[in-house]
Amino acid sequence: MIQQRLNTMKHDDHKTDQNSDKHADHDSGHGAGCSHSHDESSNRLETISLAVSGVLVVVALLVHGFKVGPVIVPKVLALGAMLAGGWFLLPKAWVAVRRLRPDINLLVVIAAIGASFIGEWVEAAAVVFLFGVAEWLEGWADRRARRATEALLELAPKKALVKRDGKFIEVPVEEVSVDETVATRSGMNIPLDGVVLSGESAVNQAPITGESVPVDKKPGDTVFAGTINGEGSLEIKVTKTTGDTTLARIIRLVAEAQEQKAPTQRFVDVFARYYTPAITAVALLVFLVPPLFMNGDWNTWLYRACVLLIIACPCALVISTPVSIVAGLTALARRGVLVKGGAHLETIGRLKALAVDKTGTITEGKPRVLSVDLITAKNPGEVLRVAAAIDAHSAHPLAKAVVANATDLKIDFPRAERYQARSGRGAEGMIDGHTYFVGNHRFAHELGVCSEAVEARLATFEAQGQSVVVVGHRPHDGCTGEVLGIIAIGDTLRPNAKAAIESIHAAGVERVVMLSGDNQRTADFIAKQVGIDEARGDLLPDDKVAAVKTLREKHEIVGMVGDGVNDAPAMATASIGIAMGAAGTDAAIETADIALMQDELGKIAETVALGQRTMRIIYFNITFALGLKAVFLVLTMLGHASLWFAILADTGATLLVIANALRLLQAPKGARP
Repeated sequence: MIQQRLNTMKHDDHKTDQNSDKHADHDSGHGAGCSHSHDESSNRLETISLAVSGVLVVVALLVHGFKVGPVIVPKVLALGAMLAGGWFLLPKAWVAVRRLRPDINLLVVIAAIGASFIGEWVEAAAVVFLFGVAEWLEGWADRRARRATEALLELAPKKALVKRDGKFIEVPVEEVSVDETVATRSGMNIPLDGVVLSGESAVNQAPITGESVPVDKKPGDTVFAGTINGEGSLEIKVTKTTGDTTLARIIRLVAEAQEQKAPTQRFVDVFARYYTPAITAVALLVFLVPPLFMNGDWNTWLYRACVLLIIACPCALVISTPVSIVAGLTALARRGVLVKGGAHLETIGRLKALAVDKTGTITEGKPRVLSVDLITAKNPGEVLRVAAAIDAHSAHPLAKAVVANATDLKIDFPRAERYQARSGRGAEGMIDGHTYFVGNHRFAHELGVCSEAVEARLATFEAQGQSVVVVGHRPHDGCTGEVLGIIAIGDTLRPNAKAAIESIHAAGVERVVMLSGDNQRTADFIAKQVGIDEARGDLLPDDKVAAVKTLREKHEIVGMVGDGVNDAPAMATASIGIAMGAAGTDAAIETADIALMQDELGKIAETVALGQRTMRIIYFNITFALGLKAVFLVLTMLGHASLWFAILADTGATLLVIANALRLLQAPKGARP
């Protein structure tokens, strides 16, 4: 199914290119000429045609240079070279004429006809051949940049060992259903997303998350299609069919991202739309004005006009951005970073401030109960019983820690009735006919149950960077509430958090701000440990949105890192939203502009650095292409440039721009760009 979808996408791309005469935006500047995708057969045909054209051009040069045979021989050879190397240009040139929108194909055809008209047959053939080579190179560059993504398809096995009727049989992966059990032997690629039922093994997840070290998997752990099983044998319960696996989503998202135009690319397209007709008009004036008004030689100025047309071809200019963007997106995808389009790649390269969530981003996101401090309760079990009964309804990390601790201590707790969550504060519910609450310091204040003794104990825990869960009777019906106890919960810092923040600063991000729902003291304690510039605590979701807006007013380009679900409003408000640990999390992948498949904050610095490098390459390519055109245009007007010189310069510039862009693919995976 994945293969079929990608083949369909590629077929549609090719069909779009073939029908470029039906769409105005394919006729601007570069038109359909200098960069398009081909299917395998058409690419092979063009390669053979160019090879034939090249041979004929060389033979024509030798015959012409050594004066071998009749004068007509080099002309015939040159004509054959033009037909072999330019048969695919004529239909596109005709479309440009019909639409009265000159494009590169028309410029080349006019130049070749003009050169032939004044007797420069071999030069005309060279123009067509070398332009064909430039176009082939651009198509190759596009395929080269995309091939790394398409190679992901080969990671997913075509068949799977499925348990049916008590034994394992091999069937195509498309026929495997959710909840079936598949077996993966040592060294095999895992066929589908799922959860390990039995067995233990180290799994290489680099194709999905970019992790260089295999991850140990045991029963209950999640595994992804396309990842490589190590020495152990695993039995896996399938959770997603072949078209919905994380690998399939990555392939789709990267393919869609590569089709989206970045702002720089849109600018270049608009520039080329007006540039190409303008150059055509200038070439016409160069041909007509000197002979008509300055007594110039018609042949001389026709030749210079043809040279001008070739020099002006914006091949290198137009290819400079898309190849760079696709190469940058592909390089990041290979590192486990999904960037949803060139626009986001440009934005991340200009990032000035970064807002980060605390839990799961700076910390491991796996908090555990450290202590239970009694206030009015008689024993810790009483406090944990009430807290676990309410928290059993919640998926919040702190709630899970409380429930896990109560379960580990074998405390029997009911499931609270009339449960109500209080966003950013806590929750409440009814247990044994009484109304209880669990919540943070802020919630305890709002309920009016904070005494001096409670405040003092809360301050002690918060000064140590611990999160607190206040547990007690909720005030209601005229009854005053009371605090039963305080549960102190700790979350460990990520081992690389400090180094990651340092690398983010080193990448040019001026300010990193932590936004947390925890109290200010805890936020300050954590921020100081990892080198974060500023911490803002006691924030509700709306407060995080307001904080991001404030940052945008000061720094303009601001990123927000979160889990893609709880922090979605703040991520949407930021210039760019970044989801941590998105592998296997559909909502995170869909919500964010950039999805880090691995829980590694350091990937942000890599992404910023590669975004900056991509933009540097794009700006250099554009400047180089325009600068070279300007120099050769002057040389042409002064009569110091020939058709040979023009087409070699154009092809050379295109080749240099492509090679420069493809350097983005060369950085070793996992290394900082």
